[in-house]
Amino acid sequence: MSRISTDQVKHVANLARLAITEDDAELFAKQLDAIITFAEQLNEVDTENVKPTSHVLDMKNVMREDVPKKGLDNEEVVKNAPDHEDGYIRVPSILE
Repeated sequence: MSRISTDQVKHVANLARLAITEDDAELFAKQLDAIITFAEQLNEVDTENVKPTSHVLDMKNVMREDVPKKGLDNEEVVKNAPDHEDGYIRVPSILE
């Protein structure tokens, strides 16, 4: 007995705006039932002494430390700008 009916598959397909045939609905119902059966095997595993994890690998923060550095001088920034005034880069207006 399937835990997922073809009507449920059609309903979800309709919500996702997917057009599926009756044959597709039957196939997807069988596939989803197989997925649920596989996932239910996890209930048989003894997890009493297993600590909860957010990731299967023991990962540490892999990013470098955030160290402030001196940025570019204002003159150096605007020297390559096609149009600048008073230390600011001028760009074409996009609002009317």
